[in-house]
Amino acid sequence: MNKELLRKHIADYLAKRNANPAGFAADLNERKERAAYYQSWTRERLEHMGAEEFSEYLSKLWAMRIWGNKQYVVDKLIADNGLPNLLKRLSELIWSDLPLDQRWETFRGTIKGVGPAMMSEILCHAHPTACMLWNRRAYVGLNYLGVPDLPRYNYQFTGRKYQDLCKTVTEIAKEMQALGDVDTNLLAVDYFIWDELQVAESLTDMYKPILAPAHVDNVEAATSVFIHDEVRDKIAHIGTWLGFQADTEKKVAGGAVVDAIWEATIGNMGRVIYVFEVQTKGSLDSLILNLLKALSNPAVQGVVAVSDATQLEKIRSEVATVPSLRDKLKCWNYTSVLEVHDALESVYEAINSLGLVPQGF
Repeated sequence: MNKELLRKHIADYLAKRNANPAGFAADLNERKERAAYYQSWTRERLEHMGAEEFSEYLSKLWAMRIWGNKQYVVDKLIADNGLPNLLKRLSELIWSDLPLDQRWETFRGTIKGVGPAMMSEILCHAHPTACMLWNRRAYVGLNYLGVPDLPRYNYQFTGRKYQDLCKTVTEIAKEMQALGDVDTNLLAVDYFIWDELQVAESLTDMYKPILAPAHVDNVEAATSVFIHDEVRDKIAHIGTWLGFQADTEKKVAGGAVVDAIWEATIGNMGRVIYVFEVQTKGSLDSLILNLLKALSNPAVQGVVAVSDATQLEKIRSEVATVPSLRDKLKCWNYTSVLEVHDALESVYEAINSLGLVPQGF
């Protein structure tokens, strides 16, 4: 990390604070209120939280700003994980005495639909002196400071990586304290990153293609599962943002449970369904058979295989002699899926921040 560059920006940040003490006092009060709210949910209270309380708990997170309909996200998490299990795992993530990296790995391995941004924000609010907050802006700011080996995608964000980043952000907090910001903690560093380190060059770099592993079938089994699940979930997010009813692990025909679907209802005429199968490890024959079964549903108008360039070429070759599938099959490189998701996420975050559609609408 470039400490000289960091100290320059800290000095600029503190100069802004001295010039606008009222504005920075409001930020400080907001940090204290957010921390107090999440810290008030002790392990016992959290595990006995009701569905409405859980909805409020999640809706307050900055990570939820990309969703105009936050209740949709909450309902999906409850449906996919079960509320008692979700609350138990969440309380263990926050309050367990196990090392932080182990808590992180256990949670991400057992709970569907909660990514690093949401996990880290909850941890940071509950433990602002020990846990950092990770999101796209944190990536931009830390990348600008020259922090190496930053995770670009969720599957790269292991417990060990999160623990290492907490140490890095703690270094930033210590530099801020040394230069006179005595109230700094890791949540305050997030405010600093947002206010001072969102430089134009780094924001532009954020959307340059960053390659994931070249061949998904070459990665270890555990990583393969995380890549598969991240791509599957982001396909569903993209569909939702485009106005489809999207779902994951959905049965669309006898014997065909597919990774993701986009569904639209056309007036009173019926449904149109697009099916997505993500291939990391496993048999191509199984993928092809599942897509053929999906096409037995007349509402399925298109099927999409999602993988890396090497696997997609193998899939095209395998289906070349299967006309009923060949003519319907589309192929989508999974790195492109991740890039499209990042771009749409940025658009929806900006639009939703305008508050054009009230939550009660």
